[in-house]
Amino acid sequence: MSQGSSQPQPPQQPHPSTAGPHRVVVIVDANSNPFELGCATEVFGLRRPEVGRELYDFRLCSPEPSTLMRDGFFTLTGVAGLEAADTADTLIVPNRPDVEVPRRPAVLEAVRRAHARGARLVGFCSGAFTMAEAGVLDGRRATAHWQWADDFRARFPSVRLEPDVLFVDDGDILTAAGSAAALDLGLHVVRRDHGAEIANAVSRRLVFAAHRDGGQRQFVERPVPERTDESLAPLLAWAQERLDAPLTVADLAARAAVSPATLHRRFRAQLGTTPLAWLTGERVALACRLIERGESRMEVVARRSGLGTAANLRVLVRRETGISPSAYRHRFGPEASPRAETAPARTPPPGIPPPGTAGTGPAGTDPLSR
Repeated sequence: MSQGSSQPQPPQQPHPSTAGPHRVVVIVDANSNPFELGCATEVFGLRRPEVGRELYDFRLCSPEPSTLMRDGFFTLTGVAGLEAADTADTLIVPNRPDVEVPRRPAVLEAVRRAHARGARLVGFCSGAFTMAEAGVLDGRRATAHWQWADDFRARFPSVRLEPDVLFVDDGDILTAAGSAAALDLGLHVVRRDHGAEIANAVSRRLVFAAHRDGGQRQFVERPVPERTDESLAPLLAWAQERLDAPLTVADLAARAAVSPATLHRRFRAQLGTTPLAWLTGERVALACRLIERGESRMEVVARRSGLGTAANLRVLVRRETGISPSAYRHRFGPEASPRAETAPARTPPPGIPPPGTAGTGPAGTDPLSR
């Protein structure tokens, strides 16, 4: 369930622009895509009364007072000037379908300045072209829409393009592939910053899947099953209710009344992953939710999440989130400080329905670090 297609990067700590919420600024330039702008607004710009606090300070900016959007659909006015990009903790760069047209020099310079001062950079769809033109992707991992992969490689050979994934998290630079992957990456950023439970609340408001692994393929062999009985949805729901049980891939195959090989093909076709990777990811997700809810006894977390032993739990949580269970609790647990939540953290995995009553360890000890 690791994000992108490699191990998690160390936590990034962009310099906060204010004492308030983490500031997300979107640069909108000529011919920008409205869909990705809408995704950024939905994920980062709307108020979330259901979570009880403001998650982000969201702003739009443009190098011109009037910006004609893609194909002349509409004109955007009334947003801040490009100087607002210099206040961003997270800067979302412009994306546009005419990738062969050079980006505006002032926009590229704003991207360079943001990168130089430690801001987090995010690019949706063709946004990777903007970053690459600015020179901030040299030697870095990134993705872009599959239809532009060959063009991107030819123009920017020093960038480590990964064309078959939904999004790539390379620490302080994150890129998403096709348009819909903007929502996947946006929710991934919310998980990094605020934990799985809040990301799930945002996804519920969006009526969107809380999590698709960044390493999932951009397009799958059969997105709509040929026969309704081949859908994995009933099997996934059944397994999610039994994660604490010793489920195996063979158990999943038996439940679906297919061979393990057939199950593997269906997972690859419908989810872009393997049954074992999915099962492990769901168990780590449950473990993280238990920690977020206040359970500090590592043996209990391991048992209730189906990960078996505390040692196995430590290894898998660190592998999937980039931090230890103890660090995860300090960042996302009940006693996490509100200020700490405004700085990006490593990727917590997706959550599932809230676990039961949490417990506590002996006074003066931190069971999650033992």
